[in-house]
Amino acid sequence: MNQTELTESALELLKELISIESFSKEEDKTADAIQAWLAQYNIPTERDLNNIIAKNKFWDDNKPTLLLNSHHDTVKPNTAYTKDPFHPHIEDGKLFGLGSNDAGGPLVSLLATFVYYYNAEDLNHNILMVASAEEENAGENSLRGLLPKLPNIDVAIVGEPTLMQLAIAEKGLVVFDAVVKGTPSHAAHPNNDNSIYNSIKVLEWFKNYTFGKTSEALGDVKMTVTQINAGTQHNVVPAQVDMVVDVRVNDAYSNKEIADLLKKDAPCELKERSLRLNSSKIDKNHPLVKSGIALGRTTYGSPTLSDQAALSCQSLKLGPGDSTRSHSANEFIYVQEIGEGIDLYIKILKGFLQ
Repeated sequence: MNQTELTESALELLKELISIESFSKEEDKTADAIQAWLAQYNIPTERDLNNIIAKNKFWDDNKPTLLLNSHHDTVKPNTAYTKDPFHPHIEDGKLFGLGSNDAGGPLVSLLATFVYYYNAEDLNHNILMVASAEEENAGENSLRGLLPKLPNIDVAIVGEPTLMQLAIAEKGLVVFDAVVKGTPSHAAHPNNDNSIYNSIKVLEWFKNYTFGKTSEALGDVKMTVTQINAGTQHNVVPAQVDMVVDVRVNDAYSNKEIADLLKKDAPCELKERSLRLNSSKIDKNHPLVKSGIALGRTTYGSPTLSDQAALSCQSLKLGPGDSTRSHSANEFIYVQEIGEGIDLYIKILKGFLQ
């Protein structure tokens, strides 16, 4: 397969995907486009709702499996957009459009890499390509919901914008609903148990709390109070203050350990929303990582969440584009990044698969 032609084809697919609205749960038309693009290379696909699945031609059930995965849903456009988010166009080497960077660039680069290796014989791993839906809202029909229907996966590359550096770990997430209670009363009367005043020491506790275990790749657990809500009338002291607490978990803890620890120590009521978004990692000495390092790539720990959280196998987050552009107004990816991404994916897999 001519790599230059494949790169040009991937770029055209990205433009097509940008032009189609594909908010989470509304990705049917981008799923159609991905299937049609693979069909032109005579690659059969399976479809589960809006998830597109393909296997390399010489699949062997006796071999371990490498998953290549990225998503084709997007968030809704940032209100600060000044360009049409669904009009893909190139200015000064930048391809603008919603989802261009997150995660259209990584997705089309992985798809091109899959096409490149589709007909290869004697690979040491099967290659499973999944273009998945509902990543942005961690939906039930995302990769997480699809996994029980897929073959066993031994290792994965999750395509997200990492400037093609190797994210060998990713923080997990636990969101807590916190309640600070007090005694409701009329504002004109004395009250030494005002829930709003009680929340001051609780906020200080969250601000100053430290977790004992740190991580070489991910650093410390980060806990942040992100929402506060209380009261409905100016002359009534509310019975409680409701807070939301966002905890980004390193790989030194499981989400359950974090929940047990905080619920035991916190000076307020806490209830976790979910424990399923655990941290992810891959051994720095894994052959896939070593292949990337041999090509001059660096390793780091990522603070942002992706579909890695759904995987129980070792997984590497890697892709063209820059995470700081994700969900921003006038999102873009450099055209050059697509070609570089495909080239690096192909070379990293060459060092791993052959």
